[in-house]
Amino acid sequence: MEVVINRLLKNNRSVKLESFLKTTYPHMKLLALCLTLIVSMAAFAQDTSSVVVHKDPRIDLLIKKQAEINEEASKRAKTGKGFRLLIINTNKREEAINAKAMVYKYFPELKSYLYYQSPYFKLKAGNFKEKKDAEAYQKKLNKYFPKGVFIMPDAIELKDGKGNKINEEPNP
Repeated sequence: MEVVINRLLKNNRSVKLESFLKTTYPHMKLLALCLTLIVSMAAFAQDTSSVVVHKDPRIDLLIKKQAEINEEASKRAKTGKGFRLLIINTNKREEAINAKAMVYKYFPELKSYLYYQSPYFKLKAGNFKEKKDAEAYQKKLNKYFPKGVFIMPDAIELKDGKGNKINEEPNP
């Protein structure tokens, strides 16, 4: 655009033309910018008033059923204060999974719990009401895990005298 203005000025056109172009040119830039913005906004505009969701009505039934199952399970699970054995605390997932397999293999009566607390995997085992029971298993587990097994106070699953979990409602 400036090239056009310079050519016109070199040809010694009238002074009126010179003043007209100098005052109009900056306004033309602004006008072009506004037009570009308006066109781009119109191109990306979306109609948000017409969203249609197509879903299978069975999904609502599944969600309701899962909510009922979760509610029932939380009613039945009784927890209390007790102890668990911390078998391994590592940032290597494979190592934690292998340790869990060893616990299942050599101590199938112990329930193991694998937790991930970033960046560590923690393997805990057992639901011991008394610390002396945990100490007995700690000695046995130390043979398989030489880095050490530690007794940790934790919330445990409570069981009745027969080894069954305590339920608020009797099983049918």
